[in-house]
Amino acid sequence: MKDIQLLGLGNGLVDFQYELSDAEFAKLGLSRGEMRLVEDDVQSEILKSLAGKAMNRCSGGSAANTIIAFSQLGGKAAYKTVVGDDEFGRFYAEEFKKLGIILSAQTIAKTATGTCVVLITPDSERTMHTCLAATALFTEKNIDEELIKRAEWLYIEGYKFSNPSGTKAVFKAMEYAKLHHTKVAVTFSDTFITDNFKANLDRVVNDSELVFCNEAEALSFTGKATLDEAMDFFADRSQNVVITMGAQGSQILWNRKKQQIDAYPANLVDTTGAGDVFAGAFMYGLIDTNSLRIAGRLASSAGAKVVSQLGARVASGLTEIKTSIYNLNK
Repeated sequence: MKDIQLLGLGNGLVDFQYELSDAEFAKLGLSRGEMRLVEDDVQSEILKSLAGKAMNRCSGGSAANTIIAFSQLGGKAAYKTVVGDDEFGRFYAEEFKKLGIILSAQTIAKTATGTCVVLITPDSERTMHTCLAATALFTEKNIDEELIKRAEWLYIEGYKFSNPSGTKAVFKAMEYAKLHHTKVAVTFSDTFITDNFKANLDRVVNDSELVFCNEAEALSFTGKATLDEAMDFFADRSQNVVITMGAQGSQILWNRKKQQIDAYPANLVDTTGAGDVFAGAFMYGLIDTNSLRIAGRLASSAGAKVVSQLGARVASGLTEIKTSIYNLNK
């Protein structure tokens, strides 16, 4: 029985978000605007240096943000990841319990839970340090066949292709999805993934019903110079794709037919998680209404909502957005 509408497969990270003055940031000795992968000892020192400062802590990871948005809209969701044997891993599990999302997350002994420290300075610049820790140890042995069997859709995070064990895990999940008639959506996540892991990513794209990416990722993956050429590339492969373009809205290609979705006005504060929330809202609209137009408008409106605040999770208002979009499209 398919009692889960959307199952996410991705990294399990606890996000720590701080707003710092220029003077506070300077004391850390970091390069402003950088986005780096760091080891656990480096991350621990950063967190210690920020002890006592006001911060926002929440469970995250790219695909996790998508699953949470989907659930906030009323979808039946589940998430597959791994966490460490520490307070952050327990916090992660407790948050998903409160959100009403099924969490299948094995605990990796003697390993820290992955974390992402986001530092926001007065110029709205984001400096991010991510420590994958336990989530880098995700392997095909962690894949839950029964959970995939129960799901209508499997949503795969592109970041899982950044290491061999994660790639093998994705391939195993794809095998189970095919066996149990579970549809697959994949997000490219970042141009780093499309630039460096295209061959493995392409294997999954070929067997996926839907791809999410932004314009830069689409051009990187297809090797084309323009968005129109990239869309034609996907059309020639009969690939369904949703391409986000920021303030220019998004393009949907479905059964080789193109559809433009305009962006909703937004007071830009923080773009963290914008694409993740967009994908979660799109998947909800698609599954709930089977309408690309409604799915696109819901996603666009939800995306505008999340970039108008700090953080990758919409604190409130998604159900009101859903009601408004649905009423406009009756």
